[in-house]
Amino acid sequence: MSESKNYSEQLLVKELKNHNESAFRSLFDAYYQDIYGYSISILKSKELAEENVQDVFLKVWLHRENLNLEQSFKSYLFTIARNQAFNFLSKAANDVILKEELFYKSQKSHNQGDYSVREEDCKRLKKQAIKQLPPKRKQIFKMSRKEGKTYEEISQELGISVHTVKSQMSKALESIRLFFKIHDGIF
Repeated sequence: MSESKNYSEQLLVKELKNHNESAFRSLFDAYYQDIYGYSISILKSKELAEENVQDVFLKVWLHRENLNLEQSFKSYLFTIARNQAFNFLSKAANDVILKEELFYKSQKSHNQGDYSVREEDCKRLKKQAIKQLPPKRKQIFKMSRKEGKTYEEISQELGISVHTVKSQMSKALESIRLFFKIHDGIF
């Protein structure tokens, strides 16, 4: 990086620390493509990469007072992007493991003759879990899982941010998991 570019970046970061929105926008415009490209290389999804970029810059804005003027801003952004992408992939992997674990346990505890009964119980339990969600969260969940809509599509249709959709889906999935954990032994 040239010395003048490095100096202007430091000035922008200093302005950002002082809550300057135009400095934030300038930094966003300067690094958006780099962070997006890096995110897509890890996440292999345009939508997830876009969400990751938004989350990176949201984190920067929320913690702007703590920015280190001596540290490379670009390196800082890449570190946040990498950590968030890996956290997402880790959570996704854990969900797959959880699903496999649930199915393994259900098959282990019931013989094959009971499988169709168990499947019906799971369907009933899932319906109850979804039914107990708050109305807006339930709507977002159904739009995503039953209608197959992307977070972006849901966001546009409901007039809310993609971050809100993502947050509501995360809360819905956590509620459903908890509901299953609490009620699974009933049937």
